[in-house]
Amino acid sequence: MDIIEFFQQSEGKWFSQRTSHHLDFNQSESGKSDIRIEVLPKDHAEVVRLCEQCGISPSLALCGARVAWEGTMEWDKSKRHHSTVLVAIANPDNAKEGKLLRDGINGSQSPVTGRYIMGEDDALTFITEHETLYSEERLWFASPNLRLRTSLLKRLDGFSMASFYSEIRMGVAAPAKAS
Repeated sequence: MDIIEFFQQSEGKWFSQRTSHHLDFNQSESGKSDIRIEVLPKDHAEVVRLCEQCGISPSLALCGARVAWEGTMEWDKSKRHHSTVLVAIANPDNAKEGKLLRDGINGSQSPVTGRYIMGEDDALTFITEHETLYSEERLWFASPNLRLRTSLLKRLDGFSMASFYSEIRMGVAAPAKAS
């Protein structure tokens, strides 16, 4: 499987359950989300815009994905809405690796450039490193309608969090509109 196939297999509506453990505080929390993933063609306006914002030629884009989620945490029952766009950029030397661009969540942050690795086991790993934060997320399919995910966040100030997600497909997302 390559990253385009992984994005295509991820397309749809998902119900996600998450358990997070705050390592520094020895506290756990759980949450639930509804996620919608839409694959965007490489010439979609949002894909082109994100590439240009990151100073990367849009011709290098493999595809994109729009991810929107609405969820709650056990300690806060108010629903939170978030969305982001992801763009996979080809590595001409290795088809299993490349750059991953992400726009600011809900437009509130600057775009982020990370990298992806498509494992021999068809698991996709996203790695993002900043001056103060390291993030690693690993996603894989246990079956076509069950996706699993782990996430590790480390900050230089010592704060660390590990999370496990189980995501169940609830339906097919409507195709993205070409722009």
